[in-house]
Amino acid sequence: MPVRGLEQTRRNLKRLTDRISGSMTEKALTEVLIIGEGYAASLTPMDTGNLLQSMYREIKPVGKGFRARLGFTANYAAAVHAMPGKLKGQPRDPNDPSRGDFWDPDAEPEFLTKAFERDGRADIDATFKRYMKL
Repeated sequence: MPVRGLEQTRRNLKRLTDRISGSMTEKALTEVLIIGEGYAASLTPMDTGNLLQSMYREIKPVGKGFRARLGFTANYAAAVHAMPGKLKGQPRDPNDPSRGDFWDPDAEPEFLTKAFERDGRADIDATFKRYMKL
């Protein structure tokens, strides 16, 4: 007894895997980057806003998948990210309060890492579950 509908099943499976590995994944990664960007912005130490304004997100196809990046174009971003945050909330110049603080009181060191791995983890997981549901 021959099996019927096998070719149609193969075509449907190919269409589904293409959709999952293409548009669904790209949309999910875009939303994940937006979520991470929001959490990172609230943790970024802001003095003049230059660091925050230099934030960018990028999604590139790589092989059969995608590479998503959220970063900063300011050349000092990596150094600020790695700072210990000891001067958090302290004024730059105690005699001139108009110069601002070294770090925003709500900012944290390793702000990008914490935005994705600590603060945004539940939202990111929920986003992937929602997009990858069949």
